[in-house]
Amino acid sequence: MKQVKYANKLKVGYLLEWLFYLIGYTIVFILVTNIFDSIYIDTKHSYMYSILIVLSISLLNKTIKPILVTLTIPITGLTLGLFYPFINLFILKLVDWIMGPFFQLNSFWIALLVAVLLSMINFIAEELILKPVAERIKKKWKE
Repeated sequence: MKQVKYANKLKVGYLLEWLFYLIGYTIVFILVTNIFDSIYIDTKHSYMYSILIVLSISLLNKTIKPILVTLTIPITGLTLGLFYPFINLFILKLVDWIMGPFFQLNSFWIALLVAVLLSMINFIAEELILKPVAERIKKKWKE
């Protein structure tokens, strides 16, 4: 019975993690698209495409990004972690390619800025919010 409750808590934890990333990425895209003109999201159904973009980024972050991080460990180590935003930039360009004319990153530098902001959101999510919450849950379940 305790294992079933723990499994349900894990599902809720994954859902909260996913929602946090979804909200964080959406805020980044809203801010950047309102400030810069070099990011284009189709205006006819902008909310639908924005959600699709964020979902695509989340899906690629969970599937392709771990492989990219593993393959680029030497480069990331040599640059003292400064290469990590370029992995996010690759994910963004991949989403740009997948979404076609509905999402376009026209400037390399603005795309790099978005990648850095997404890296900051990832750091805040993982190190400052999700890991402490996970540790609290583990401590609570050990008691």
